[in-house]
Amino acid sequence: MHPDKRSSSTDWPVLAISDWVKTTETLHLWAQIIGKIRLSLTPWTNHSWHVPLYVCARGLTTSPIPYASRTFEIHFDFIDHLLVIETAEGSRRELPLTARSVADFYRDVLENLESLGIEVSIHTTPSEIPDAVSFDQDDAHHHYDADYVTRFWRALLQVDRVFKEFRARFIGKCSPVHFFWGSFDLAVTRFSGREAPPHPGGVPNFPDWVAREAYSHEVSSAGFWPGGSGIDAAFYSYAYPAPDGFSEADIQPREATWSNELGEYLLPYSTVQAADSPDDVLLEFLQSTYEAAARYADWNRTALERKLGRP
Repeated sequence: MHPDKRSSSTDWPVLAISDWVKTTETLHLWAQIIGKIRLSLTPWTNHSWHVPLYVCARGLTTSPIPYASRTFEIHFDFIDHLLVIETAEGSRRELPLTARSVADFYRDVLENLESLGIEVSIHTTPSEIPDAVSFDQDDAHHHYDADYVTRFWRALLQVDRVFKEFRARFIGKCSPVHFFWGSFDLAVTRFSGREAPPHPGGVPNFPDWVAREAYSHEVSSAGFWPGGSGIDAAFYSYAYPAPDGFSEADIQPREATWSNELGEYLLPYSTVQAADSPDDVLLEFLQSTYEAAARYADWNRTALERKLGRP
């Protein structure tokens, strides 16, 4: 990226999880409902790449979903605050995004799909959440702060852009930059090409076989999470399996820290947001954590990496 095209601190919104934690919890569950609709109708792709959402110009989208010979798409519009369902035939349904319960949102989504001739059944227990309540019975989560949802999406736009620049530096197997609704984070994952030991599983409401398939090969993965459980918005980076020495590596910038509890490096979003050049600070974190993982695990970096620009 040309230096004068870099973003500045004013391009990155301020985010503090304490200001919108209830909205985050509600939006997380709404995103799971929409994501599970895509999951139920899309052919299985390695490492669950068929299930995420994607950042788009107005919010988050499923991308086109097949339904027999038909196609439809669902996206969250975080400008006008609508959930939009569109079919390739030109039909459209809009649901307002406002303070409403998860149960109400779930019923409304399925009713609108049915009105378009789309019948779908999903597993109603939320994924990766302990002690989760079924979507159709959850009246406790019903918050929606439109201002903070828009801030979050504008942060995702910036992160998505930088993650894609980072992804372009790698010619080995690499995931898209995608939004996992289970863990509610934007992520990108690089692969060494070698198989990994079986993942131990144990993620709440998440089948162990899915975790094992997702981590069937060595990875260096990075992402952005809006926060929760006492942790503010942060970038993370981890390796699976974590090679010896990885947790003691020299990681940049200096604000990055290793979390023994999570088994990954964390960089506060606020550090990136407040920087003179947020792009450079985030890329420094992504590159240094990847290099540590690749170096300690002895990846064939010559075969996997490239410089930006046309080959």
